Amino acid sequence: MRLRKSPAIKPRNPSFENAFFMSCRRPFLLLFLVVAGFLSVASAQAKQGPDGFSELAKDLVPTVVNISTTQIIKRQAEEMPQFPPGSPFEEFFREFTPQNRAPRKATSLGSGFIISPDGYIVTNNHVIADADEITVILHDDTNLKAKIVGRDPKTDLALLKVDTKKPLPATRWGDSDTAKVGDWIIAIGNPFGLGSSVTAGIISARARVIQAGPYDDFIQTDAPINRGNSGGPMFNMLGQVIGINAAIFSPTGGNIGIGFAIPAALAKPVLDQLGKFGHTRRGWLGVRIQEVTPEIAESLGMGRPRGAMVASVVEGSPAEKAKLQPGDVILRFGEAEIDKVQRLSRVVAETPVGEKINVEIWRKGKKQTEKVEIGLMEETDVVEMSGEPSLEEPGEVIASEKVLGLSLASVNAETRRRFNLPANAKGVVIVDVNEASAAAEKGVRPGDVIVLVGQDHEAVGSPKDVLEKVKKARKAGQKFLLLQIVRGGDQPLFITLRIEEE
Repeated sequence: MRLRKSPAIKPRNPSFENAFFMSCRRPFLLLFLVVAGFLSVASAQAKQGPDGFSELAKDLVPTVVNISTTQIIKRQAEEMPQFPPGSPFEEFFREFTPQNRAPRKATSLGSGFIISPDGYIVTNNHVIADADEITVILHDDTNLKAKIVGRDPKTDLALLKVDTKKPLPATRWGDSDTAKVGDWIIAIGNPFGLGSSVTAGIISARARVIQAGPYDDFIQTDAPINRGNSGGPMFNMLGQVIGINAAIFSPTGGNIGIGFAIPAALAKPVLDQLGKFGHTRRGWLGVRIQEVTPEIAESLGMGRPRGAMVASVVEGSPAEKAKLQPGDVILRFGEAEIDKVQRLSRVVAETPVGEKINVEIWRKGKKQTEKVEIGLMEETDVVEMSGEPSLEEPGEVIASEKVLGLSLASVNAETRRRFNLPANAKGVVIVDVNEASAAAEKGVRPGDVIVLVGQDHEAVGSPKDVLEKVKKARKAGQKFLLLQIVRGGDQPLFITLRIEEE
């Protein structure tokens, strides 16, 4: 039986294999080089900025409107000088002095943007404030009369409505919270009444406080914004509205590269409420708050400064019911960490009325949590302020003691009269301030009343009480002493004064 001969196994050819693998790898290598080159070009373009904004502007410009307002100003009749009866001047002045002057119309221009196809439009409150007539001018020059749906002076926002027979091009909201410093933005508006204009820039800063209102949280930009841009939108590179242009900083009134926009995250809830109720329904805690300075943080043993300090608690408020006290520092409100005063104002306002929230506070050197049920802020509430202290009459000599650059006296009939203090004033009144002292640098002035002293916020009723607190703090090695003063009868404020060496 013959065995079947196996086929001969050919030896390997290394050169052939290398050539084969190289031929397979070459396309992948070329593809890799192409992709790497593309990414390199894209990276370079990203660093240089976008090539242009034309495509974006073409889609967005029709969503932005010009707003023209007219205010009718009634003018007073000019009073004619009095002359003796029959005087020739009487007839002369009667002829040339207008008695019934016709009202005049004052017009102003601003910007706005469409947020829904059925004609809802957003602008700034100051654009339409005191207006008797509001006209919205669309991109195609169509003029439409607008009515005010609602407005909110505290955030400088207003919601308008126009009647339209056809759907209008509307904007889309973006997430302003994700916008970063350095991101490109474009602003569209009606500067100086010239008509629709597009400008570009970057976000220069976030969370700017410019003392415009209690909820300041502005986006700062270097995009040219001028008078007439107010109420116009700030867009990101996705064509989404992330802000409403509201203010500029300028010594001359023209653009110097510092403009401010209301973030969409702040504006949208307000506009939703204006559309639903015609007014805002803000949450209310019922506290007056102030910033926690490094000196206050040190005097309270907090370490780094953070949170919002309770200067006073409104009687009958949710805060009083939750037993919050002057001197407490609010560190967390629900899930929100309070890093600054404005943050607390905003999160409280955005909290639904009636919701129960855990509030973490710093009190007497440690953290604790209180539960508070949020109330409704009444927009009509007005806090009455007392007048400035009157120092016209010297009156009797007031017995005083000096400490920390302050001359202190008890609250009595004479100090009440001298400094115009209310009848229920309690504490220790400051009758004089050394101009070279730290107290003077902090703005302390005669007529201020010290009511609480020290980390434990203990009440004081005489200058001797304050002296004892200073001695105790000095003995404990404290560098600063915390004081709560009341100014004008009802303006509480916490300050810290450096404790001098004996």
